[in-house]
Amino acid sequence: MERAGRSSTLGSTDEVELEPSGTSATIHLDMTTGGGSSSSDFNPFGAIDDVRFKTEEDLPDALAPPFFSKYGDFHTIDWQRDLARDRLRHKMISKKKVDFPLGLLQSGWDAGAGWICVLFVGLAAGATAGIIDIGARWMSDLKTGVCADRFWLDREHCCWSSNDTFYKDDECKAWTKWPWMLNYYNSSSFLFLFLEWIFYIGWAVAMSTLAVLFVKIFAPYACGSGIPEIKCILSGFVIRGYLGKWTFIIKSVGLILSSASGLSLGKEGPMVHLACCIGNIFSYLFPKYGLNEAKKREILSASAAAGVSVAFGAPIGGVLFSLEEASYYFPLKTMWRSFFCALVAGIILRFVNPFGSNQTSLFHVDYMMKWTFIELVPFALLGLFGGIIGSLFIFANIRWSRFRKNSKTLGGNPIYEVMIITLITAAISYFNPFTRKSALSMIQQLFDRCEDQTDEDSLCDQNKALSIAFGQLLWALIFKFIITIFTFGIKVPCGLFVPSIGMGAIAGRILGITVDQIFRSVQATPGHSEYFTCQIGKDCVMPGLYAMVGAAAVLGGVTRMTVSLVVIMFELTGSLEFIVPTMVATMFSKWIGDGISKMGIYEAHIELNGYPFLDSKGEYPYSTVASQVMRPSIHRQVADELSMSDLRELKNELSVITESGMTLGDLEGLLRQTDFNGFPVVVSHNSMHLVGFITRRDILLALHTARKTQPYVVTNSIAYFSDAVPDSVPGAPAPLRLRKILDMAPMTVTDQTPMETVIDMFRKLGLRHVLVTKNGKVLGIITKKDILQFMRNKNSQ
Repeated sequence: MERAGRSSTLGSTDEVELEPSGTSATIHLDMTTGGGSSSSDFNPFGAIDDVRFKTEEDLPDALAPPFFSKYGDFHTIDWQRDLARDRLRHKMISKKKVDFPLGLLQSGWDAGAGWICVLFVGLAAGATAGIIDIGARWMSDLKTGVCADRFWLDREHCCWSSNDTFYKDDECKAWTKWPWMLNYYNSSSFLFLFLEWIFYIGWAVAMSTLAVLFVKIFAPYACGSGIPEIKCILSGFVIRGYLGKWTFIIKSVGLILSSASGLSLGKEGPMVHLACCIGNIFSYLFPKYGLNEAKKREILSASAAAGVSVAFGAPIGGVLFSLEEASYYFPLKTMWRSFFCALVAGIILRFVNPFGSNQTSLFHVDYMMKWTFIELVPFALLGLFGGIIGSLFIFANIRWSRFRKNSKTLGGNPIYEVMIITLITAAISYFNPFTRKSALSMIQQLFDRCEDQTDEDSLCDQNKALSIAFGQLLWALIFKFIITIFTFGIKVPCGLFVPSIGMGAIAGRILGITVDQIFRSVQATPGHSEYFTCQIGKDCVMPGLYAMVGAAAVLGGVTRMTVSLVVIMFELTGSLEFIVPTMVATMFSKWIGDGISKMGIYEAHIELNGYPFLDSKGEYPYSTVASQVMRPSIHRQVADELSMSDLRELKNELSVITESGMTLGDLEGLLRQTDFNGFPVVVSHNSMHLVGFITRRDILLALHTARKTQPYVVTNSIAYFSDAVPDSVPGAPAPLRLRKILDMAPMTVTDQTPMETVIDMFRKLGLRHVLVTKNGKVLGIITKKDILQFMRNKNSQ
């Protein structure tokens, strides 16, 4: 049964406080001081039938039909009920069209509210991403020095302004290194290198420490990637404060600090979280979305698409990501709004131009070549590698995260954990040229063609420098893999996309260099096959291409994305010609990864945190029927005879209410003795024939309103959930009419319904509970909590 973690106070009209629990629960709040109904027909939206008001004209404004709802923290929403509320609201607005001009204007505003909201979200998301990118680049370069005469410039723009450099990583006089500030100018001396190392580590630790302090003090929800929680929120889970303004502010600042510190993390996952925060904040400007949780998730789906759009410069990939990976409820109109929101966000990011490249693609490449069919073999090998390393990463990271969660020493000291991991990362990264620079710069270097590189680039030197670079890449891959396992999940804003792309790019470049050497060796051999007769680096075997394909393979192995991943990689690099190699690597990565473990990293973290999430892509072949999973009902007469200890044991059972015969005091006693968030209403305890379903919140509001507004309703008043209400007897307690708060059409299944069908109902309809009946009699109830517990038990067998 749906449960609340704390018994509610009957005297509250505005809020019923509930503690978080691992169960699903609904609380629906009438946005009025009491309940009300404007019709004598069935009203499933929560109202109280006041005996003093018999017609619609007699009803006071305070008892207007409630169209909006509010849920408690860590509870799931009622999709069907919220969407029904919105349909009723839309119906009433449509009736006002005849009232020219105000009615027509209101109808037009209601129709365009969704587009205006996603427009605001796209504008804000693009501006936010631009500020974060600029800030992160500037702070990242602070680890090595500062622009002396223009401190607000990062290293690249500082050197451009001085106009004394010939290539990107060349030394420039305008960029002042920290040892120079201490009058040490001999860059080859040990003391100079030692001071550079100390400053590098010091700035990294200072930035990450400041980030974790902000998170710990101001917004605990601002840590991590946010995508696992966003997936749960989009599926109907409520986490109060997770998409609030403080979370948005602290995560924005913390993301700049954590990504600039050099930790093995990315800002792409947190950008999805930030975009959803923006969507949640703007939705409250439009009550149609802000006060209806089901409708709000349409805005959040579009916001998730905008987050990926500004993170990668991939608007179409963002829409597909929201559809494939994030969203639970994705109607066609939401897809169009997501497309529009991602488009606006991408335009704003292009206008801000945070990287100074005048391009929307993050890692733009221009490979003037064609791939050969024989290269499909190494591409498939990269997919194999991506699936294996992705599964190993998920296994190791979940083990470490579980240890962190259960360890009081580690879990209770997040600041020390962040400082230690940053210290280790910075101290080791400094000595490898590929890990010393920012992850984005490293990936860009690995993707580039050798024609675009300078002579000083060891990756393109066919002499001794190439073997040195090969060893550095191998060491960078091992170090990145190990340190990312411990980094992902620490209490700072941290994403996983860029580290995964970085590991894949390193592995792909290593394989590309190997294939390059193989082709050169074969071509040096007389009588070689025609498959090897090509101009290396121009017609075939471009090591940068292997890096790009490897990046897609490892990212697919970690996240198990497919279609959206290929499109994101295409938009990320602008290389349409190489979609087929990317698809090959992605599919092999998906096959191998699923063969080892079905869950991606986000689903694994959802399971680790115990969130009530039913994966819409999963398959559940269970040979079980509903009667074996339901929680059976009990009779109130029996429960009244039990002791308090026995009653506590019965809290996992189902309590029912009869449609007539129970007094107001009986209902209040039922609410005190149980913490269920809903009760089936039956004809009688003997027949147990189902009449309807009523939520705890509706009963609380109805009883309180009745005591407040109806002086003749007392503790001994009989509550009636039917139309057959006897006439009042003079001197006797007045009857309490509660039929209009009764859901007369609750979702039901028979006791022999297969659990596969029940699970599909929960996934596709967004249900929170179903009643199990036999010949119209209530046998029990199945909630989302029961479904998840049943699936965990089955998977552990």
